[in-house]
Amino acid sequence: MSYFEKYSTTLFDRLRSVVATDAGGRTLPIQAALDSWRTLTLAAKELDRVHYFIGNGASATMASHLALDCAKNAGIRSLAFNDPASLTALGNDLGYDQVFAAPLRWHARPGDLLIAISSSGRSPSILAGIDVAREKGCAIVTLTGMREDNPGRRGGDLNFYVPGKTYGCVESLHQILLHCWLDECMGLQEW
Repeated sequence: MSYFEKYSTTLFDRLRSVVATDAGGRTLPIQAALDSWRTLTLAAKELDRVHYFIGNGASATMASHLALDCAKNAGIRSLAFNDPASLTALGNDLGYDQVFAAPLRWHARPGDLLIAISSSGRSPSILAGIDVAREKGCAIVTLTGMREDNPGRRGGDLNFYVPGKTYGCVESLHQILLHCWLDECMGLQEW
């Protein structure tokens, strides 16, 4: 078997092994979890609430990409806190663990939705953002991976865990989950 065949087989196997849980840690069928996420999104959209996306590194790229797609393609008010000046100023002035928590503290309102993307599920900046979103009364969806015991995996109302062992695998599957969710929100059934 070639490396490409192994890689694509592993990705497919890991995608089929994604675990979704609710806030109480109960396992949900993946489609039921995506349906719940869609319901949260449409409820927030109807109330003119904001979707906030946070992530570091490649997850920051996904956060920016999906925030733009939500606004442009689905009419969902959305923001990603990844502006370089903000990140460096907040990191310098408040500590990097506050780069998402501080803007959420300033802007988030009850009924908003936080989508927290972290391959490891252990990033202090992501965990602090989740804590503030919870304090502010936001709904929270997490996408994590790597280790089953990562704290981000227990942080949301809905949690999607990718049992991958490499960043490439986890990041690729997070991207698929994000696009699947948004396509369903937009009513896209064919592609």
